Amino acid sequence: MLMTDIIAKKRDGGELSAAEIEFFVRGVTDGSIPDYQTAALLMAIVWRGMNRRETLDLTLAMMHSGDTLDLSGISGVKADKHSTGGVGDKTSLALLPMVAAQGVHMAKMSGRGLGHTGGTLDKLESFPGFSSALTDEQFLQQVEEVGFAIAGQTADLDPADKKLYALRDVTGTVQSIPLIVSSIMSKKLAAGADVIVLDVKVGSGAFMKTEEDARTLAREMVEIGRLAGRRTVACITDMDQPLGNAVGNALEVKEAIALLKGEYGGELRELCLTLGGCILTEAGAASGDAEARRMLEQGIADGSALDKFAEFVRAQGGDGRAVYDTSLLPNAPVKYEAVSASGGYVRHIDAEGVGLVSMHLGGGRETAESEIDLAVGVVLHKKRGDAVAPGESLATIHARDEASARSAAELLRAAYTIGPERPQDVPFVKAIIRAEG
Repeated sequence: MLMTDIIAKKRDGGELSAAEIEFFVRGVTDGSIPDYQTAALLMAIVWRGMNRRETLDLTLAMMHSGDTLDLSGISGVKADKHSTGGVGDKTSLALLPMVAAQGVHMAKMSGRGLGHTGGTLDKLESFPGFSSALTDEQFLQQVEEVGFAIAGQTADLDPADKKLYALRDVTGTVQSIPLIVSSIMSKKLAAGADVIVLDVKVGSGAFMKTEEDARTLAREMVEIGRLAGRRTVACITDMDQPLGNAVGNALEVKEAIALLKGEYGGELRELCLTLGGCILTEAGAASGDAEARRMLEQGIADGSALDKFAEFVRAQGGDGRAVYDTSLLPNAPVKYEAVSASGGYVRHIDAEGVGLVSMHLGGGRETAESEIDLAVGVVLHKKRGDAVAPGESLATIHARDEASARSAAELLRAAYTIGPERPQDVPFVKAIIRAEG
């Protein structure tokens, strides 16, 4: 089998066989196929696409390119959640203890952030002593005993995706539904969960800019999950503004804790209830989304979700006291109000612009080697549709010094569009996509 023949076949609109796809993935993983041939096939896929059978074969070949996690030793149904990402997305921090408190085990592999804020692992390191470096045995034991664990993805899990994504990133081949689906779903399948719930963001602050594209991506991921034998659901949710109010590592942790204490509502709470409802329903722990929602709300009201989060933090070496007393988490020395120059209504907030504010302050990574300041960030006081008066605070900047706070405030003001008319309300949850079969 020759790689040149496979490239030419896809270039001319042909359908690749399972054997050809397996040959390609194996060659990418072991380095026998050079980058220029890999890039050529990726571009051919971007132009010619893949049907669902090809996408499934690519996903499974990538899944089996390295180790897979065997969760069969853990009792009951095991679930996992994935988000396509966005500014202020701290969902996992609140969602996992909410679900685990209702008896469904959550096994989550997460990463570090490259961009406006840290990833889930970076945020959790706001807890003094917290470690995400778990062995497979420790990970499995914690999921069984605590109800959930969050650990870093090992190098041996889906190595094909790491190589392919690095090439896609520098060859203009990221924007392809089959390649996005296979990248996400191969990692989720390799992580071994029975139930997979996907949060597909759409809007100016998301990877998918239109609802039509988000629906297409969600539908394909759900069907690939079904064909691979996993119960899979996707929720399409709004990312035309930051999720919640906090953007920044420790600040986002504090917001998630406030939600678990019943002190915070808004779209973040709605998202956790929606995703959690889908998980409990698919896992058979609830008869439907309405009962599941009531169970999750009760877990917040009776404190069991918060206690579960503290148990998790302690299990991974962190200071569990900080769950109940957030003053023990990192705090920035400078608080600076970014005030509005005009009055009216918030028409739009540039989510990526707010993310850049956090990065400017030191809350994100420009390169993989960059150090993150866990304390800095932004807490928004005004969201889309809110009335604002001239001189009223749009947000509080949490900074290391006055100079960076002032420049961050200027960037923050530029991210807001304020006009005389209140914008129309839009649904936060756009759709819930379940399997066709």
